[in-house]
Amino acid sequence: MEAYVNDECIFCGLCADLCPEIFQLGDESAFVSVEAIPEDLWDCCREAAEECPTGAIEIDE
Repeated sequence: MEAYVNDECIFCGLCADLCPEIFQLGDESAFVSVEAIPEDLWDCCREAAEECPTGAIEIDE
């Protein structure tokens, strides 16, 4: 599984709150801090994508 944060990110920080092992906040948007998401973090990554208010998180399973 891989995840990406697209240009729709509004820098709200929800993804970093829900799944800090995967998402971090940069200067102007969130970003994914790992190349491949470990299987034990798939659920929190999916939750972050579902809860993102702008749908900025894309997941490639």
